[in-house]
Amino acid sequence: MKDYMNSIAVINEVKKAVIGKDECIVKTMCALLAGGHILIEDIPGVGKTTMAMAFAKAMQMESKRMQFTPDVMPSDIVGFKLYRQNTGEFEYQPGAAMCNLFLADEINRTSPKTQSALLEVMEEGRLSVEGEVYELPKPFLVIATENPFGSAGTQRLPESQLDRFLICLSMGYPSIEEELDIVRGKCNTIPIEDIRPVIDRAQVRELQRQVSLVHIDNKVYDYIGRLVTETRQSQEIALGLSPRGTIALAKMAQAMAYVTGRLYVIPEDVACIFSDVAAHRIRMRAAGQDGVEIRKGICRNILERVEKPAVLA
Repeated sequence: MKDYMNSIAVINEVKKAVIGKDECIVKTMCALLAGGHILIEDIPGVGKTTMAMAFAKAMQMESKRMQFTPDVMPSDIVGFKLYRQNTGEFEYQPGAAMCNLFLADEINRTSPKTQSALLEVMEEGRLSVEGEVYELPKPFLVIATENPFGSAGTQRLPESQLDRFLICLSMGYPSIEEELDIVRGKCNTIPIEDIRPVIDRAQVRELQRQVSLVHIDNKVYDYIGRLVTETRQSQEIALGLSPRGTIALAKMAQAMAYVTGRLYVIPEDVACIFSDVAAHRIRMRAAGQDGVEIRKGICRNILERVEKPAVLA
């Protein structure tokens, strides 16, 4: 717990560049501490890219950004072998994913083949090119953005890929007061330039190790299990949480407890992040009801139905 304040320092730095989205910033930090990947589903222009770059700068992580379009190829992500005539050998040329923080912009605009290449990188923490395996730097995090399904040129991500994202967030519009603060700030300075590095990659990995040691009481495990079971038995849901989703829920609860200053999880930590972990993993029975806000509403209903255990804080 000695390094707890380092996570708060990162959050405070990112707030300099991203105004009015404190909850989204905290949950992104939690996902990073839990060692998971993040999907941000929202309209363009609400600060998704700025937030990702601010985190990378505050933690001194090497970052790369790729704008996904239909012509992006798997080799653009994983790299390729280039023949060197002077040596007579093939030399590996790293792809965009060879970094600490990979920002995949508008991931649902590219082909399924390219999405599959990114899926392997996210799941394995390494990539393979022509039979050779290359380890990715540690830590490694993907922050992917997607436009709402149904926007021109988009296609739905498969459930197998959605399940690889620890959480799915939606930033939404700022209030008009916050928006005017953003406009005033951008007129005078470039907010991302105000971000200063506060920790390095080694400290990020140490924070992740400490989060993994946060205690979860058996009553809280039982609460997690009952929430997950409800997603699988609900008459409104056709596809509930997978075991990977259950693990994600526990990991995010540990991270939320840590950034709150505790070494133990309470039921409120689970409830706080349940919708963000579960909504993108479930599928509704009724056609036309698969919007993220509808699914998050179902998750909130589940939280109301499942009783929280009495755990001493």
